[in-house]
Amino acid sequence: MSEIRDLSLKESGLQKINWVKDNMPILAQLEQQFIKEQPFAGVKVSLSIHLEAKTAYLATVIKAGGANIRVTGSNPLSTQDDICAGLVASGIEVFAWYQSTKEEYENHLLHTLEFGPNVIVDDGGDLVNMLHNKLPHLLPNIYGGCEETTTGIVRLKAMDKANELTFPMMNVNDADCKHLFDNRYGTGQSVFDGIMRTTNLVIAGKTIVVAGYGWCGKGVAMRAKGLGAKVIVTEIDPIKAIEAVMDGFSIMTMDEACDDGEIFITVTGCKDVITSKHFLKMKQNAILCNAGHFNLEVSYEELEKIAIKKITRRKNIVGYTLENEKTVNLLGEGRLVNLTCADGHPAEIMDMSFAIQALCAKYIVENKDTLENHLYSVPKEIDDYVARKKLQAMNIKLEQLTDDQKKYLSSWE
Repeated sequence: MSEIRDLSLKESGLQKINWVKDNMPILAQLEQQFIKEQPFAGVKVSLSIHLEAKTAYLATVIKAGGANIRVTGSNPLSTQDDICAGLVASGIEVFAWYQSTKEEYENHLLHTLEFGPNVIVDDGGDLVNMLHNKLPHLLPNIYGGCEETTTGIVRLKAMDKANELTFPMMNVNDADCKHLFDNRYGTGQSVFDGIMRTTNLVIAGKTIVVAGYGWCGKGVAMRAKGLGAKVIVTEIDPIKAIEAVMDGFSIMTMDEACDDGEIFITVTGCKDVITSKHFLKMKQNAILCNAGHFNLEVSYEELEKIAIKKITRRKNIVGYTLENEKTVNLLGEGRLVNLTCADGHPAEIMDMSFAIQALCAKYIVENKDTLENHLYSVPKEIDDYVARKKLQAMNIKLEQLTDDQKKYLSSWE
């Protein structure tokens, strides 16, 4: 039933999955717990995720809990074909392959949903979107779902506000054990992993423009600074802009920054952050990349339209020569640079995020009869549980309050 590129790649995929398993101790503990408790027995689960080793291990953990599970990718260029083969070899139905066309991508989403899931795990909102717009007859089957990323949460907040969300969703992205670590340290490291692997260029001494100073932008700017770059931040939020200044960064508009920048990294979740007017002002051989979910932040369509010449310069680098005879270089087609050009966030970081995902999916099953059709914050007890498990895995101990201290802190006298 699965639709993948090449099952013969399974050994490579299984090697990668086993490697991250050894470096994801919280998920490994949950796997053993789920095997005993079977919280997903009789439950159908659909996942749309970046199909690489860490997300594959999340899928196997949920399956270990008794789920009947189907998996697809959430980005055509982040899917790894050997990982798909490894999952199929593990008994999971997969509908995805690297560099799928738009039609193939949508068909894979459809096949992942058409068996009538009870729980969905989404990354960017494509499953939610397809269920509401193309497969409404499946909506009565849904207990609820979990959303992984900022872009998906923006969509869900809009749907919730408009009373158009027809099942409960858990805001995994905004959980403390997700955005404080995944978005900041995960994105910060993996973005430069992708840039440096792809370009083979030094970061130190360069001027890097980071568009957006949310948690992901903070991580990217911090890592750029640590690697020796001069960092310029563009922002629309005055509070975040002041924060960036006090963190030691320059604040400019993109119109100003494009004169100075050598590497541009968008991390906003919006569209048209860098457009034709900016491309034409950039230095020769400027490098453009995106760390947001969709390839809309660096305007790929406008770049295609104004280029007079286009050439592949290295794997995942396309050079666009413009009418001013300068060339700008786009990495990974403007898609998520940390996944199209590298392997995504480090395993130890995603261990926390995916533990939150697995526990939220379990929470939905356990509370399906009481949850309303809204976007919910992750319960604090889940966040705290994951944080404590992470500290235990790192052999770090916390202080404990004495009874007298507890009494003092709860007293008004």
